[in-house]
Amino acid sequence: MRLRSVLFATLPSLALFSALCATVPLSGPENVPDDASKVGLRTSRKEQKPGVFREYPGWEYNNFPLPPDANVPGEWVFARFMYSAVPTWRGRLNNWTIDYPRSDRHLSAAVRRLTRIQTRSVEQPVAAEDGDDIYNWPWLYAVEVGHWDLTDLQASKLRDFLLRGGFFMCDDFHGTIEWETFVASMKRVFPDRPIVDLPSTNPIFHTVYDLDDRYQVPGEQFVYTHRSFEKDGYEARWRGIYDDKGRVMVAICHNMDLGDSWEHADNPLYPEQFSALGFRIGINYLVYAMTH
Repeated sequence: MRLRSVLFATLPSLALFSALCATVPLSGPENVPDDASKVGLRTSRKEQKPGVFREYPGWEYNNFPLPPDANVPGEWVFARFMYSAVPTWRGRLNNWTIDYPRSDRHLSAAVRRLTRIQTRSVEQPVAAEDGDDIYNWPWLYAVEVGHWDLTDLQASKLRDFLLRGGFFMCDDFHGTIEWETFVASMKRVFPDRPIVDLPSTNPIFHTVYDLDDRYQVPGEQFVYTHRSFEKDGYEARWRGIYDDKGRVMVAICHNMDLGDSWEHADNPLYPEQFSALGFRIGINYLVYAMTH
């Protein structure tokens, strides 16, 4: 995560432009389809077809160079969840694009290098409003969920996705206020399932790497502030939501910024120890999702 205050002060026009460029405009609630009545019902083959690769302007990057093998398919794809954000005086901003696409592609490259998983080199932005597309990407990631404000359709589609066996990982939100904002929407996804702390004995921490010795992974702000925490998020929290069989289906990374640890893995000013742990966590989570 870069210096948010600077970005918010200097890039409001880019944020609005990015929102308008998305498949579903996120600049205001009146522009977002919100009919959840058909979620989970039989759909057509056209609606079930996987979406094509798409690119959008982001907070930090535009026209990010495509790798030469961008069109080569893979058995795993970094799928980034597009969501509606809480309204601000500038409207609903596109927080889902923070770190995008540099973070996504760096993690994909790490999965290629550190595992035998055939990984696509580019990410896939996924919108709940795009028919049944979400069901084609079993590992789903969202960033800055301390700012999300899910519509009825987004909450219902995410719940259905998870109950069908999908896996959702969220990251990069900090402190009490952002936690409360996250929970407000997460409770609309699962009003009857508790959010719990994940013990170090959970298999999710031992799929590829043994991660008993975990520590707080800060965002890029560490380069400037030398603090590992943001706001009042002093301690990293590893939390989750289980399905009926005891499988983690929602992995919640609170008071840390794994997305930045992937994004800035090639930044000589960002400490290597944070990217090293960030990659290991990401790989463990996705391998757990694919094998459980």
